[in-house]
Amino acid sequence: MRDVEFPEVPRPDEQARRQAVARQESLTKPVGSLGRLEELGVWIAACQGTCPTRPFARPRLVVFAADHGVAANGVSAYPPEVTAQMVTNLLTGGAAANVAAANAGVGVRVADIAVDADTPGPIAGHKVRRGSGVIGREDALTEAEVVAAVQAGRTIADEEVDGGADLLVVGDMGIANTTVAATLAAALTGIEPVAAVGRGSGVDDRGWMRKTTSIRDALRRGRPVAHDPLNLLRVSGGADVAALTGFLAQAAVRRTPVVLDGLLTGVAALLAEDLAPGAARWWVAGHRSAEPAHDAVLRQLGKEPLVDLGLRLGEGTGALAALPLLTLAGRALGEMATYEEAGVSGPVIAPPPLPGAVRD
Repeated sequence: MRDVEFPEVPRPDEQARRQAVARQESLTKPVGSLGRLEELGVWIAACQGTCPTRPFARPRLVVFAADHGVAANGVSAYPPEVTAQMVTNLLTGGAAANVAAANAGVGVRVADIAVDADTPGPIAGHKVRRGSGVIGREDALTEAEVVAAVQAGRTIADEEVDGGADLLVVGDMGIANTTVAATLAAALTGIEPVAAVGRGSGVDDRGWMRKTTSIRDALRRGRPVAHDPLNLLRVSGGADVAALTGFLAQAAVRRTPVVLDGLLTGVAALLAEDLAPGAARWWVAGHRSAEPAHDAVLRQLGKEPLVDLGLRLGEGTGALAALPLLTLAGRALGEMATYEEAGVSGPVIAPPPLPGAVRD
């Protein structure tokens, strides 16, 4: 397969990180008393390359939409046509992601990567194909379609960053996409199908058994190429996962932090880290999905999610639910007064360092 190359991913700014660690120790609170909010504030400063931090000016949610041929196996509680219907719902503001985005002050973009229907021109500008192959008995994509989908994701990331986005949130929409995601998660982490499969859209026991069988069959074809991200996407993925992979890698190349959502975005993150080593430093896990394979994905990414609410919807809803915590972390570091500024006496005992802090 034609290689897809990304330039070397820059590291978040080390000087800003050190300044943020020092500032956390000077703020009017016991060091460490804000827990993970302090670590997140340091991460934001390093990503922004400045301390004190700036409030996020233009956070953006991008929802990648696609259909998957494996839906024909009866692995979802909903028929395949719901993908296109939900795209319309997202565009008209009626989806859960729209409500969560409004709550978090985030703009919404929907990208039709492989919806098996005609969608409005503006969202279909990077469409690769309609649907995908039925993984388990045929490849999901051709080699050319994998490359086109990864490039579509890269282009979308560039468009958002060039448009002023300083924080990106990723989401997904597509009937049967948790079957594809669980297959990829099992291939990448080594877990067995029965440990990877979840209820997804709310399938009953018979649907769960069909889903497990579909993942098992798809893994027989996918595991031999699990070491090769692009070939794994071709055999067992989908255009949306490939586009998400390119998007996440390019966001890191462009020094733009990303909040990951659930299982599908998690497996795309694993693939993106393989293609662009170091990209994971620019991402934070928004939540822990109720999909069982997500735990294995988070462990392999080395990410501890911000919230665990039992969500399994997708669309970016889990990431958006966590976003106010990330916003608070940045604002606490940037806007709290220091002991000197407030005229408050500091600690008389030297505080312990923040986790991962480097002392000069």
